[in-house]
Amino acid sequence: MEERLQKILARAGFGARRTCEELIRQGRVTVNGEVARLGQKADPQRDRIAVDGRAIRLPREHTYIALHKPPGVLSDEGDGSGRRPTVLDLVPHKGHLFPVGRLDLRSEGLVLLTDDGELALRFTHPRFGHEKEYRVLVEGVPTEETLEQWRRGVLLDGELTVPAEVSVLGHEEVPGAKKPTVRTWLRVVLREGRKRQIRRVAALLGHPVVRLIRVRIGPIHLGDLQPGRWRYLTAAEVQGSGGAEERGSRGAEERRSGGAGERRSGGAGERGSGGAGERRSGGAEERGSGGAGERRSGGAEERGSRGAGERRSGRAGERESGGAEERRSREVRDG
Repeated sequence: MEERLQKILARAGFGARRTCEELIRQGRVTVNGEVARLGQKADPQRDRIAVDGRAIRLPREHTYIALHKPPGVLSDEGDGSGRRPTVLDLVPHKGHLFPVGRLDLRSEGLVLLTDDGELALRFTHPRFGHEKEYRVLVEGVPTEETLEQWRRGVLLDGELTVPAEVSVLGHEEVPGAKKPTVRTWLRVVLREGRKRQIRRVAALLGHPVVRLIRVRIGPIHLGDLQPGRWRYLTAAEVQGSGGAEERGSRGAEERRSGGAGERRSGGAGERGSGGAGERRSGGAEERGSGGAGERRSGGAEERGSRGAGERRSGRAGERESGGAEERRSREVRDG
């Protein structure tokens, strides 16, 4: 599909569209070996588009979806039998997606679906430190000592859990045959993801889980998304999570600072500044400001300060000489 060159270049990470238009004006963009013109269209799937002789590479477009998993729905792809619905059944997407941040059958809340393997790694591997936040309803009223034990770590499978954030949000009463039963809502934030960790820890501490809702994975929040509903992640959420868009923008910034900026600064701006350290830095903006900008500001400031100094000293001299003359005349009169 054909589209304007500046739009293609922007997607490839060469900056905003106006910046890409300037690249075209400078004759640095070619399509199938011929210098491109502003307003020209091309098909990135069919045409060879290059900047400064190097073919551009468009980032692969990934899909990122936030889903509110209801209880009773599998968070993985299931066994193929179709006996239980899966999170993939709730999202009518043609491509292959896989879940990130699985929940057990009874739990509910935020699950991510994507085809970006690197993003999935970032959310699941402990070294990236992505937090997962939950609202947990437990039986009874945990004491402060119990909560502190949970915060410090509990022995699971012969290994202490990583310290967690645990705080009380409130209580609710459930009518019973003899007397109401009190339950407690907790906010739990984990930095690791062992299998059924919250349920197992709560049971060990004597407060079994009644309901468990995940409300956040890293920077992505469940918000007011209703059970069974889904939405696409925003660009800001993807960038904050380290997805393809952030990687693309990071690569683009590196290409711009080490490529176009370095080549642009190799001309008059660098020669005008004459600074060896500036030539080594390779930053067009720094060298540009260190060249003509410094000369202009330095000259203007020097002239301004010199003029102002001269005016001030002139006025001071006049006042001083005037005062001395007046004193001498008084002395002649008094004498």
